[in-house]
Amino acid sequence: MNLQNMPEVKMGIVAVSRDCFPMTLSENRRKAVVAAYKGEIYECPTVVESEVDMQKALKELREAGCNALVVYLGNFGPETAETLLVKYFHGPCMVVAAAEEGDLVQGRGDAYCGMLNASYNLKLRNLKAYIPEYPVGTAAEVADMIEEFIPIARAIVALKNLKVISFGPRPQDFLACNAPIKRLYDLGIEIEENSELDLFEAFKNHEGDPRIPEVAKDMEKELGEGNMKPEILPKLAQYEITLLDWVEAHKGSRKYVTLTTKCWPAFQTQFGFVPCYVNSRLTGRGIPVSCEVDIWGTVSEYIGTVISQDAVTLLDINNTVPASIYDSEIKGKYDYTLKDTFMGFHCGNTTSGKLTSCTMKYQMIMARNLPEEVTQGTLEGDIIPGDVTFYRLQSTSDCKLRAYIAHGEVLPVATQSFGGIGIFAIPEMGRFYRHVLVEKNYPHHGAVAFGHYGKALYEVFKYLGVDVEEINYNQPKGVLYPTENPFA
Repeated sequence: MNLQNMPEVKMGIVAVSRDCFPMTLSENRRKAVVAAYKGEIYECPTVVESEVDMQKALKELREAGCNALVVYLGNFGPETAETLLVKYFHGPCMVVAAAEEGDLVQGRGDAYCGMLNASYNLKLRNLKAYIPEYPVGTAAEVADMIEEFIPIARAIVALKNLKVISFGPRPQDFLACNAPIKRLYDLGIEIEENSELDLFEAFKNHEGDPRIPEVAKDMEKELGEGNMKPEILPKLAQYEITLLDWVEAHKGSRKYVTLTTKCWPAFQTQFGFVPCYVNSRLTGRGIPVSCEVDIWGTVSEYIGTVISQDAVTLLDINNTVPASIYDSEIKGKYDYTLKDTFMGFHCGNTTSGKLTSCTMKYQMIMARNLPEEVTQGTLEGDIIPGDVTFYRLQSTSDCKLRAYIAHGEVLPVATQSFGGIGIFAIPEMGRFYRHVLVEKNYPHHGAVAFGHYGKALYEVFKYLGVDVEEINYNQPKGVLYPTENPFA
């Protein structure tokens, strides 16, 4: 999958040293970490003992093009200089410490103790840094910590350089898709809000664009035998070109962009098609396009894309699995109850690479109220089976950040339905649905990453400032939610 629209992490490592400990101890341990690490990392030559050293190291990191940093306590470390390094570095930082290696006289570094002082001083300065679950290790263990930090750092770098472009407002009776954007600005994300009329004008201005035939041909190739509506491809190609040109013209100072659009009810009658398939194509390239002007949804999608380096999707937490399907296809074959299962659905925004097979059709729900000919352009198919992470970052109506994460899977069971849809199974989903999704007023849209990425997502949400009590997950049986009736 050829993903665009995401940063590359240029990691740097700086060793710090308290002046009453041998500097060579920290320096040699840093060299051992770099030797153990399998990826690219810039080894900052300056060992930081003082604030002057800190300034010199920052200059070296900037000149090397680093956008993420490992602050490595090779010994106890200078708590002021090392935390100011975090403060003044321009990207995400991880703070880790060295384990002892045998010589406990001249070779003892006491970094286990120094880590406590570092964390204390970070808190005093209200600084954010990623600290692993057990942040003290050998060279090989620290190298593994760096590997786990990479996707977290990539997400933070991406969000600090992100612009969300929306075309709206939200559809009537979809209030849940509308949430305060103040917290997005707090996270460093820029927002550009436009009307559908702006988009329609731009689309009209692309009539006869010479690129249309080439894009339509690419669509034909992707759809193959699933190309049931070839007559609509030129319009869809025109729309895709319109969106991509808008992104290039409007990203401004930002490096990365996501989109969200209002896809009904006037869209079909004016544009003459539905945008689902185009949304799926852009999402498949790493440019998520959420439905129904769900700004927090597209940001959630983008976080998952950057972490997983794979396409994601945004689905309605849509409908229960009929008992007949459960009894014949799931019960006794998979270790899930009926309440652990549900169907995730959207009209056709899931990229073709995440469907078992795909067919471009008309949008059945919209065609109930509109002429069928203006509802062409949705991508239908069952979602591929395998591990998934269902998650979302959200602002509440009173501007508090909260999030949820749940590991599960898409079952290899035919949905017997329409749209882009799959049968999902999440352990204890029934309780999670009631005491997290319903209780905490989450909207009906959930982001889906294809694989288990909960560990990285959790750390990203923490780094962004979500209170840990507001990062919810599907608690196992026997562990009660705060609102769960213990007598039920």
